[in-house]
Amino acid sequence: MDKIWSGLVEHRRRSLATTIADLFQTDPSRFQTFSCEADGLLLDFSKTALDETGLNALVELAEQAGLGARIQEMFRGEAINVTEGRAVLHTALRAPEEAEVRVDDEDIMPQIHETLQRMEQFAQALRRGEVSGSTGAQFTDVVNIGIGGSDLGPVMATLALAPYCDGPRCHFVSNVDGADITASLAGLNPETTLIIIASKSFTTTETMTNAATALSWLHTALGEGANQHLVAVSTALDKTAEMGIPQERVFGFADWVGGRYSLWGPVGLPILIAVGRDNFRAMLGGAAAMDQHFKTADLRHNLPILLALVGIWHSNICGYATRAILPYEQRLARLPAYLQQLDMESNGKGVTLEGHRVSRTSGPIVWGEPGTNGQHAFYQLLHQGTQVVPAEFLIGAEGHEPELSHQHDLLKANCLAQSEALMRGRSAEQARELAVSRGIADADLDRMTAHLTFPGNRPSVTLAYPRLTPFVLGQIIALYEHRVFTEGTIWGINSFDQWGVELGKELAVDLLPLIQGGTDSSKDGSTLGLVAKLTAPNPET
Repeated sequence: MDKIWSGLVEHRRRSLATTIADLFQTDPSRFQTFSCEADGLLLDFSKTALDETGLNALVELAEQAGLGARIQEMFRGEAINVTEGRAVLHTALRAPEEAEVRVDDEDIMPQIHETLQRMEQFAQALRRGEVSGSTGAQFTDVVNIGIGGSDLGPVMATLALAPYCDGPRCHFVSNVDGADITASLAGLNPETTLIIIASKSFTTTETMTNAATALSWLHTALGEGANQHLVAVSTALDKTAEMGIPQERVFGFADWVGGRYSLWGPVGLPILIAVGRDNFRAMLGGAAAMDQHFKTADLRHNLPILLALVGIWHSNICGYATRAILPYEQRLARLPAYLQQLDMESNGKGVTLEGHRVSRTSGPIVWGEPGTNGQHAFYQLLHQGTQVVPAEFLIGAEGHEPELSHQHDLLKANCLAQSEALMRGRSAEQARELAVSRGIADADLDRMTAHLTFPGNRPSVTLAYPRLTPFVLGQIIALYEHRVFTEGTIWGINSFDQWGVELGKELAVDLLPLIQGGTDSSKDGSTLGLVAKLTAPNPET
């Protein structure tokens, strides 16, 4: 593989003089060659510096990394999460009922669909008012308490599917900052509020702290009836029982589902409550369709693999440190944060599967914001900054507001204009003509020409879809899941553990007694100084 890596670097060096716009000039059919479609989802990566030679080398890189075998191992339920000795089977949560997926020689599909049916029965009964609170009042609001994967997925998907939300209103609490739960409970009626506590182990500090606050809020209003307002997403039946949550209101999932890959199962209960059975199943169906595509399509016509190869090209060969996720879809406002966790927690690793240091850059910084808001915030850097940031645009052909189709046309125009502007830029000659047309004095022409020049040649990809339906949302999420897995495979890392989050949590436990008035001379001077500052009496309170 080293030979392919070095060949790619050399190819990039030799082709630097050729711009992305030049590639379109020499190849009128470039869009057809460097785009791919599956089930109505179109990936356009023609506005990148990739050519046939580079793409062929990247495909060979994926082949030599054993990607095809790794994909089959994952879907077969082999323990590819080697540091934890676990299978990786979030894909099984959306597989059709007739599928057979075995872990330790046991078919797990009956268990998955039994849990899904329990979730659906509970959600439908709740939506119909058959499951009610301790006073008999119908639930109007659901508060999901979780963090990380137990929060970001449901938050993102519930917002994305707002046009399909016809169930109780869903609210989400994740931050241990008391301001979060205070704001979420403000204005809610305990008699009509259901609390979902999402923590597999039922020990997550932030989640259980917020859960205790919510339970106190319920008890103050409802007394012993508070327990009728609780649901748990957990496998710790002993701990849920201690809290008084009936076993029939506990929904668990196996250790072969990582938190950031878990919205397809019980962690997605708030989504199911919000949008109903049919729409939730449609989201699962979109993901399952992408799974099948990823599993069976050849590498040159495989959307997740192509998106991953573009990512490898930008990160490792071009040296771009970040990628911007730019959905031109307001309801995908939380997608950048969701993908930030999916990507950076999965591939933010410096050690290979074999325990050696990774020899190349892995895990780019992922960030973003919806368009057009981002245009008026940080696009200045994208267009004229000193760092190149590959952009990933998402845009639907239609919105959900037909009476405002003219606004959606403007949204589409903005999205396409941004990718074109990033690629084309504005030459010094064009900038000078613009300055002259604006009446700039001759003495200022050179200076203003420099300010009005755009370097261009900045890469982007665009993901286009018919409309943001539950099926399409499932496709998009699964696409990015498999993109992350593909990149991790090429880098030789484990995309399914997250040891990097442990140390800070352990130190927080150690520091709490110090914050609360204890002493610890082993701490560094900075930590002790900050503790003193943050615990000193405030004369204004």
